[in-house]
Amino acid sequence: MPDDIPFFHVALNLPHAGRIARRILNLVSGPTPGLGAEADALRATAAKLESLLVPHLESDENPPPFTAGRVRDEAATLARKLVDEIERSNAGHDRLGQCVRNLFECLELGREGAVISLRAGEDPKSFQRPS
Repeated sequence: MPDDIPFFHVALNLPHAGRIARRILNLVSGPTPGLGAEADALRATAAKLESLLVPHLESDENPPPFTAGRVRDEAATLARKLVDEIERSNAGHDRLGQCVRNLFECLELGREGAVISLRAGEDPKSFQRPS
C-alpha cells in the first residue's frame, strides 16, 4: 500500500461504523438490473457486515478493547470481501466508494480505505477524499 497516499486518521469508532454499514446495505439492497448471483453475494456480505456492527449502533462508545479489536478485525475482513464483490458485480459508484472509505476510517484503517474505496467506485477527484 502506498505510503504517500493521503488519508484521514480517525480513532476506532464502532458505533459510527455501524451507521456506515447500514448505509452500505441500503445502497446495495435496491434492484440491480443485469446482475444475478454477484448481486446476491454482494447483498449477503453487506448484510453480514451490518449485523456484525449493529449491536454497537446505539452506543456512544466502543466495547472493551478485546471485543473492539475482534469486531474491528472481523468487520475489516468482511469489508474487503464486500469490495471484491462490488468489483465482481460491477456495482461500484462514487457514493458507495465514499461509504467504504468512511467505514475503513472508522475501523482505524484510513490508509487502506483511501486505496480500496477507489475499487468500490469512489471518484479519485472527489472533494470528499483526503488531499
